[in-house]
Amino acid sequence: MKTLIEHLSSYASYHRDRRNIATHFIGVPMIVVGVATLLSRPAFVVGGVSLSAAMLAIAGSLLFYFLLDLRYALAMTVFMGGAGYVGACLAAQSTSVWLGAGLGLFVVGWAIQFIGHAYEGKKPAFVDDIAGFLIGPLFVAAEAGFMLWLRKGVLQEIEINAGPTHGAPTAEPTRA
Repeated sequence: MKTLIEHLSSYASYHRDRRNIATHFIGVPMIVVGVATLLSRPAFVVGGVSLSAAMLAIAGSLLFYFLLDLRYALAMTVFMGGAGYVGACLAAQSTSVWLGAGLGLFVVGWAIQFIGHAYEGKKPAFVDDIAGFLIGPLFVAAEAGFMLWLRKGVLQEIEINAGPTHGAPTAEPTRA
């Protein structure tokens, strides 16, 4: 299995333009919530616990994240738990709300992603590595941490492997 740095570096090599990264802060959460919404029906009660395909997908994702890195996995637990909760709430609505919200979030999220990749001039990472579907949300969490100057060592290793970010100027200090 690839390491955290290998996964993030590989994904980052498709995402070095700051505008593309910015679109991921909007598009990736929309896609995750859209998928959680769509997979939250049907739900079955087993031993007093409501189970759905969304819950199983979230549990599998979290297992993957915990195998990579404890701190990022804890952040992803919060994010994925929130996505699962919102998805379950939307799935509890009428069929038209459930499908409209789930499909709408999914499609609009991908449209935003493709706009970002137009800035980048590169295809999405998942085209070459299906693990990109799991690494995308983790990449957004890592980038959010980097903006807060957390995990500088991880950032440095990614930039050694994938290069520094570029593109439209931002208010952030230069990463050195």
